[in-house]
Amino acid sequence: MKSILKEELIGLDVEVINAKNKALIGIKGKIIDETKYTLVIETKKGIKKVLKEQVTLKLPYKSKKLAVEGKLLIGRAYERLRK
Repeated sequence: MKSILKEELIGLDVEVINAKNKALIGIKGKIIDETKYTLVIETKKGIKKVLKEQVTLKLPYKSKKLAVEGKLLIGRAYERLRK
């Protein structure tokens, strides 16, 4: 699981499977941008911005889908790569 935290997230298909804001649960789409604290997801209904700290995501990894707590993804992509 540690290696998925070090990979580039932009371009991955993602699904929000749990969130503090229950309205975010079920959002599916492609990650199109990432900041230190947020992910920008392109869905069929438009662009959604979610706080990493408040969601649990289903991410593809080696032909599987893994549940990853967003708080583990906090940080800029290049900072996560160096951890």
